[in-house]
Amino acid sequence: MKSDAFKAAVEAKDFSTFEEIFSDDPTFISPAVFKPYEGAEAMRAVLTAAIKTFEGLTYIDQVETGNRAALIFEADVGDKQVKGVDILTFDDEDRVTELMVMIRPLRGLEAVVERMAENLGVPT
Repeated sequence: MKSDAFKAAVEAKDFSTFEEIFSDDPTFISPAVFKPYEGAEAMRAVLTAAIKTFEGLTYIDQVETGNRAALIFEADVGDKQVKGVDILTFDDEDRVTELMVMIRPLRGLEAVVERMAENLGVPT
């Protein structure tokens, strides 16, 4: 599946193959921030913070069709349990052009927002 490389990188907490997985100008759509993060540098920053934020992240399902994939996950953020989905869109070279993340429940998302802000060095 096209999403296997992304899934493996997340599970290994290792994005050393970033250029192979992502297009030159990927977009990250946050579950909490209105404006998307644009570009490889922003995507790297978000993924680095996410690796520090989510504890025990496990993908429990993977669905793929055409140029889209949905990876359903479970993880802990502090004392909160979250469930979510990474929605990937691919270009003609099977590289990710867009990563959209959805997270539930609300209290879990709030914990993610707080921890991501810390890990990104953004004041809350």
